[in-house]
Parts: sequence; structure tokens; C-alpha cells
Amino acid sequence: MNKLLVICGATATGKTDLAVDCALKLNSEVISADSQLIYKGLSIGTAKPTASEMRGVKHHMIDIVEPTYEYSVSEYARDAQPILSGLLSDGKIPVICGGTGFYINSLLFDLSYGNIGESKEVRQYYTKLLDEKGKEYVYNLLKKVDAETAKKLHVNDTKRVIRALEIFEVGGKKKSDIFDGQKAKYDYLAVAIDYPREELYDRINRRVDIMFERGLVDEVKSLLKSGVTEKNRCMQAIGYKEVLNCLNNGNNESTMRDIIKQNTRRYAKRQITFFKRLEGIVWLPPSEATVEKVLELLNG
Repeated sequence: MNKLLVICGATATGKTDLAVDCALKLNSEVISADSQLIYKGLSIGTAKPTASEMRGVKHHMIDIVEPTYEYSVSEYARDAQPILSGLLSDGKIPVICGGTGFYINSLLFDLSYGNIGESKEVRQYYTKLLDEKGKEYVYNLLKKVDAETAKKLHVNDTKRVIRALEIFEVGGKKKSDIFDGQKAKYDYLAVAIDYPREELYDRINRRVDIMFERGLVDEVKSLLKSGVTEKNRCMQAIGYKEVLNCLNNGNNESTMRDIIKQNTRRYAKRQITFFKRLEGIVWLPPSEATVEKVLELLNG
């Protein structure tokens, strides 16, 4: 049975604990779907699960690239798909866990974007513009030709911005106008933990405080010493970019914490909006977000 279990949703909702519980019961493994956990050296600010939190369950797609590497969704799908297929071949139900919706969609659906291929020349052209005129300039170019796609992307997400421009240049169509139907490649159950908004915000605030207690600022300093710069995509992640800005501009730690909390809360809202569009997703209140309930749904 080619069935997958997806534990997704907003940050700080306990996805990892639930995924590990389920993987233990299913005698399976976890495939991370988090765009920051892929980076080596980014542990505190990403709330990367520790060995004790993994509880002996094998986790894939964590610590797989250097922080200076620019990793794309297509690369994620390329690297994660064989792991997923291998688990299915072994008769196991893979447990996909994370909050990066594009990563999850790349595994669940055939996202070929009309089979529009790549163009090295077009990509190099926009990459050069990015280096010469900055990310805002390139982002505004996308807004002019495909405002709908631009709305869904952050200005810092330069890889996807350039890919959308490439699709427009090569295929002559807006990425937002190309509908592949999101045909599911697998039978899947997607579950998200639905905390009341204020409770979720309290959990986020506490998580940020814990990150500082564990040494987030020192982690950023260590990354900078190793050669990572503000131009690297990993340093645009929430938590890292704010600390970097503070180190560069001398803001106090209290202000830095508040900004990280605010930005994380906003990110959680965007995650919830994204996953509400995932077909068939089941939103469980915290009291029902148990391994027993998930397995009941999985077998139902």
C-alpha cells in the first residue's frame, strides 16, 4: 500500500513529538520536510530535534548540506524521493514531518509546471541581475509579469523568484496560470495540530526564549566565523536574520527577541494559510493529537 503519513502545520505545535510517536508505532522512519533543518550548523534557531528527541527513530533530510549551499525544492524532491520509495518498498509507511509546504507538496504531487524545462542562459541572466541590482529589483520584475506568484513568494526566496521568471521566459506562461491539477502520487493522510491562536503564540514566544537560553546568538556568531554571510539563504531564516541585524546594528537583545517572536508568529499564520489548501488535511485539537487518533485515521 503506497500510503504516506504527513505531520505538518505551524511551527511550535509539537509536530516532531507526534511524528516520532507515530514512527515508533508504525516501525517506520521520519523524512523531514523543513527547509532549515537541511543545513549543518543551524540547530538552535531551527529547533532541530536532538538525538534524545528522535528516540531512536531514524530521521532523514537533516544536516545534509553546508550552510553556504543554496538548496532548492527540486533538489529536496530529488534527494527525498528515493528515501520515500525505499521505505514503501520495505512495506513501511513513511512519516513526513515539517512545516515547509513546498517541500511536502513536492513529494505528494506531480508539480511539473507544464513540463517547462530549465534554461541556463535565462537563469544566469537573472542571477546576474540579482548580484548587480539586488533581490528587491528581481522580485519587482516578477511582480510585473506574474503578480499572483509574487504574492506567494518572499522577496528573500530568490531561487523560487528566479524559477518563476524562468518559467515565464521559457514557457511564455505565468507560473500562476499553469495548473497541473496537483494529482496526488500517493494515498496520504495529512494531519496538523490546531492550537487556539493565543496558545500557539504563547508556545512560539516560549520557544524563542528557550533558543536564547541555549545560545542562539553564539550559534550565529559561530556561523559567521565559519564563513557564512548574510547573503547565504540560511541566514535569511527567522531567528538568524534578526540576530545578524542586531550584531550589525547594535540593537539590544530584548528588542531582538521581540522581533523574532513577532516574525515567527507571522510565519505561523502563513503556514496555517498554506496548509489549509492541502486537500484532505485533518486539523486536530491538541487534546486529540495523539498517536492513537492518527493511527485510527490512517486505518479508517
